[in-house]
Amino acid sequence: MAIWLARLAIDRWQLAEGQYGNLGAQPLALISESAHGPRITAVNAAAREAGVRAGTSLTDARALCPELAVAPADPAGDLALLERLALWAQRWGPWSALDPPDGLLVDVSGVAHLFGGEAQLLADAAERLAVRGLTARLAVAPTAGAAWALAHYGPERAVLSRASPLGGGGRREAADGGGMARQQTAPLRPAFGGPPPRVGEDLGVLHELPVAALRLDPATLLVLRRLGLKRIGDLSGVARDALTRRFRSVRAPAANPLVRLDQLTGRVPEPMLPVLTQPPPLVQRRLIEPIRHRPLLDQVLSDLADDMVRVLEGQALGARRLELTLWKVDGEVIQRRLELAAATRAADHIMRLFAAKLDDIDAGFGIELARLTASWCEPLALSQRDFEAAAEAHGTSLAACIDRLSIRLGAGAVRRPEPVASHWPERAQRWLAPLEPARAAQESLTLHARPLKLLDRPELIAVIHASPDGLPRRFRWRGNLHEVTHAEGPERIAPEWWRERGAARLRDYYRVEDATGRRYWIYRYGHAADGRGGVPEWYLQGLCS
Repeated sequence: MAIWLARLAIDRWQLAEGQYGNLGAQPLALISESAHGPRITAVNAAAREAGVRAGTSLTDARALCPELAVAPADPAGDLALLERLALWAQRWGPWSALDPPDGLLVDVSGVAHLFGGEAQLLADAAERLAVRGLTARLAVAPTAGAAWALAHYGPERAVLSRASPLGGGGRREAADGGGMARQQTAPLRPAFGGPPPRVGEDLGVLHELPVAALRLDPATLLVLRRLGLKRIGDLSGVARDALTRRFRSVRAPAANPLVRLDQLTGRVPEPMLPVLTQPPPLVQRRLIEPIRHRPLLDQVLSDLADDMVRVLEGQALGARRLELTLWKVDGEVIQRRLELAAATRAADHIMRLFAAKLDDIDAGFGIELARLTASWCEPLALSQRDFEAAAEAHGTSLAACIDRLSIRLGAGAVRRPEPVASHWPERAQRWLAPLEPARAAQESLTLHARPLKLLDRPELIAVIHASPDGLPRRFRWRGNLHEVTHAEGPERIAPEWWRERGAARLRDYYRVEDATGRRYWIYRYGHAADGRGGVPEWYLQGLCS
């Protein structure tokens, strides 16, 4: 089942602002910043009627619709909502996958009869999505490609079913404007029994859909349209060998219509990456001999609490809700739940709170399995507050630890940082001896998050950008060329005039990500028109996580 949330960004903004049902009154557009200024990413119905389209610049949109209201787009928030919806959509199937930026795919194989049929399954999905304030187009088909094509270019709700591989007899159901289901019989072409002489002979009701329903990239669609191939059915008039020769060297599915056609008809599989919930921290003990007495149960619970603390520490989490489940030999299951006021991972605290909840347990013939689950967790940073307490108990202090490290690594190898009131990253901290008292208290002036790794000295890089003041497109560092796929900035830092000479120039910092997913912190030193030097230089100063 394909779910296309065509107005996801607008619907999410509408629900967040509490304006559900009133969004169509005023033209509204969501905008995002680009190298050439603000651009429209999504519009509501009123703005669409006024001629505003996604992808146009805000200036052009305001020329068409002066009363256009704008709000910043939030692609990260939209994706987070889509991920939550993917988990929620598993009510209709065992797994679901994302189809970014605004779609979902749900495996409903063998599930439709639980809802009374495929049409009733779609009706249930449409009703539940509407209750959540989301506009959706839905389709069920034998393959993900066919379902996607019908959801985007077919009727509002469509069912394409078959009893054998795509081909053979088929049934198509669609909802009309009144919401009533109408049924049409549309004979599909014979199933693949061998290599077909023509492309698309078995596409049946999908013949009338445009070639864009094959999920091809814009360049490939342009080539097909110039060849006069505007519908999927038009490909049936082209010999498969001719298309094979034309797209033989193309490996990406989005640029190869043959691969997309084979995925559409089920000739080749289309792998999907399902969305999985993050399992809660869980520890258990399967006992060799059943236990019946309270002291033994306390010992098992103590072991479970220690194991849970180690798991939570590894994930930097603290438990707010803990559930203890005990399985008895006779098949009975006992559960006890613990709600905490604040996140914790103190084993002794957990033991004391559970002690009062275990007094009324009847072990019967014995307990053979115990499980402790942290069903609700919150971030909890690691700390060493018990370091000195442990020193008193075990005779090891922080000073003794530093002495051992200094002897082993060298006198100047152990230092601690202290913040300094300076905007310049290389001056924002200084290093002190481990136990040296802090100097006059100074608050860090850092206004933005800094990378975890800063180079000792910024390194000169070569940068190519679209315009002198535009975002960087690619850069060369240490002999390697990096293509910039995402960029954020600038963060402007002016020179500290009381420390610098008059020729000091300002810096514009950017966070960039290359095609391999690595992130860097680079800056442009100066501007071409600042009158303080020649062409601005670019430097790389940090590596982001």
